[in-house]
Amino acid sequence: MLEDPISNQGDAGEPPLPAASIRLDRKHPLAIRWMHWINFPVLFIMIWSGLLIYWNDSDNAYRHPHAIYRIGLGPLTLVRLFPDWFWKAVDAPYHVTQGLGRHFFFMWIFLVNGACYVLFLAISGEWRFLFPQKRSFTDAIQVTLVDLHLRKGLPSQTKYNGAQRIAYTSVIAMGFGMLVTGLAIYKPTQAHWLTTILGGYEMARWEHFWLTMSLVGFFLVHVAQVILAGWNNFRAMVSGLEVQRVEDSSLESERTSW
Repeated sequence: MLEDPISNQGDAGEPPLPAASIRLDRKHPLAIRWMHWINFPVLFIMIWSGLLIYWNDSDNAYRHPHAIYRIGLGPLTLVRLFPDWFWKAVDAPYHVTQGLGRHFFFMWIFLVNGACYVLFLAISGEWRFLFPQKRSFTDAIQVTLVDLHLRKGLPSQTKYNGAQRIAYTSVIAMGFGMLVTGLAIYKPTQAHWLTTILGGYEMARWEHFWLTMSLVGFFLVHVAQVILAGWNNFRAMVSGLEVQRVEDSSLESERTSW
């Protein structure tokens, strides 16, 4: 009968191996990682090309060329988007045809990638990790207070906490909204029913612009949170694996329970 060499290490005068305190857990499936990293440059090009298109626009009276939309209240305007120095920095003047070509080309990649992502979430069951739960809004408040250093102790979570569930689900909704409003702007005659539902052509443009600005805001916060979360979190989106403590709940075990 063969003997276990590890169990006999004590007989040889060697101390027993310590119990493992960490383990690897599969956090992000390959499909999610691929679609995440495809979306990153596609969205960047979509926003950049959209700015080239927006530069060419103006209000009807041509009082605010290249700066139609503003931040303010009533007649009070705090800032118009965007100032001349910004347009020069991104080399936007007189590149509208270039912007249109790139915007409409990468729009289809954004559409296909987004549709595949939603379809994968539905088929794989990964949506259970993503969509908000009943307690997500309460957890999101606690997470925000911890991030602001106003309280200590994060609520329990699985793959995402309550704030992340709300934010990532909102991004899916924003992406859908960008496609719908973009279609209403792109084909206002052929899709006149859609343009009408959105409040008309000018309103669809306004909605498209502020959905984009909301996505930019999310992106800035997302990058900051990734940096604060550290290398282990970033590595999981590259390799799919995250280092976890042994006593932490296993995502893979939860997947097998579905």
